[in-house]
Amino acid sequence: MRMSGKSHSSVTTLEVDGVWLEYANHRILQNVYLRVDKGQLVGLLGRNGCGKSSLLEIIYGIRASQNSSVRIDGTYMGKLYQHRGILAYLPQKQFVPGHLTARQAFHLYQSDQTEARTYFPELTGLLSYRFEDLSSGQQRLVEIIMVLSCPAPLLILDEPFSNVMPLHVETLKTWLIDLKTRKGILMTDHSYQDVLAISDRLYLLNMNGRTIPLDHPIQQLRDFGYIR
Repeated sequence: MRMSGKSHSSVTTLEVDGVWLEYANHRILQNVYLRVDKGQLVGLLGRNGCGKSSLLEIIYGIRASQNSSVRIDGTYMGKLYQHRGILAYLPQKQFVPGHLTARQAFHLYQSDQTEARTYFPELTGLLSYRFEDLSSGQQRLVEIIMVLSCPAPLLILDEPFSNVMPLHVETLKTWLIDLKTRKGILMTDHSYQDVLAISDRLYLLNMNGRTIPLDHPIQQLRDFGYIR
């Protein structure tokens, strides 16, 4: 379904509910609700195996589920990845083909190299390299930078701090704080302290596949056994 009469830049809200995912009668996700508004960074926490990555894939439209409702400003979206320019997705695994140079990938994503270089000057020296010639850490950093600097008004990020040097994590956090003034961002990462530090709203996805809003994050994370 197309969002007729509305430019992508005016998108303000991603809302997700009714998500139901199970395999061979093993329930992964149920009673999920998430809302991401422009001007906010929303953190999604949860233990390994609770279904966080599956949920993000369902939102983006690349994983089938028994049921889901994904809406942009109240309009139901079947497969968000087919609606170019609304939402950019950073998966856990490398997604840029190895034969492309970093510069070519930036061009395909219409990413803003000028903004990216203000946070990561070292990007300039990597643009001419093919992805297959970069180290795994460089590949991950370039993909993150590319997604963050693309024009999409909504971002979903799966483990953006994974395989990234601590110094770069701090720079990414600074950039994300700036970006959330212009975009809506949903992110999950096992580095929960970094997520807590920059999030405006938090959800915990428990092992029963339910999202729990965290109004008092530290106390609730302790109560639910996520941290000690």
